[in-house]
Amino acid sequence: MSSILKISALPNEKSVKLTIELPASVRRDLLAYAQLIVPQTGKAEQELPNLIVAMVTRFMATDRAFLKKRRTSDRG
Repeated sequence: MSSILKISALPNEKSVKLTIELPASVRRDLLAYAQLIVPQTGKAEQELPNLIVAMVTRFMATDRAFLKKRRTSDRG
């Protein structure tokens, strides 16, 4: 039985540059994740910044507390 990863496509849109520092272990995990999505995306290489964007986007889209507070603050 094969499992489907939560991130299967990487967005390619206009961006704003941020500089962050990550622990080496997080970078290793990102590289491993990037290799795992190759069969789903068909691309031989994945760019880590795009992967990070996809992960953060997915996280925020599924964080119920964040979404609830955001809806409340958007109502003004």
